[in-house]
Amino acid sequence: MLNFNEKLSIIESFPELERKNVSLGRINFQLPNSQSDKKNIVYHLHPNGNGFVYAGHLSSYETDEKGMVNIRNFSPDELKKVISESIQGLLPVEKSIEEEAIIGNQVEERWVDEEKNHLIVINENDSWNIYFGLNLDATFDTYEEAEEFLISEGFHRV
Repeated sequence: MLNFNEKLSIIESFPELERKNVSLGRINFQLPNSQSDKKNIVYHLHPNGNGFVYAGHLSSYETDEKGMVNIRNFSPDELKKVISESIQGLLPVEKSIEEEAIIGNQVEERWVDEEKNHLIVINENDSWNIYFGLNLDATFDTYEEAEEFLISEGFHRV
């Protein structure tokens, strides 16, 4: 288990995050340019080594009702990975002209696999469409079906 200073050192290595001291010696780290209302990436890092990272948009972590995962027993690599994935999932995504044509004003989700292939999921006309680049890859009647398909294919939300 990492101690407080080791966790703090890892967290401070992410230049995108801003430190905010809170009560009882705890520290939050925020992502100021988050595309979501979720700004706290690291929440209540405590001198006893306990703390939380926001992972509510990531399917590979068990989270509480607020989308937080407890990092008390994380290894250095696990801590770096969850913070990196959390940041990547909340940073604004610059869209290409082609993506803008597909997405328009609709809300999209982005998914990626280990080989860095990116897919976009959009709710269009009561269907959930999955795009690979400009190509429609799959269509599902429900979000749950689309999510199940993406996970079975090795993708996770970013």
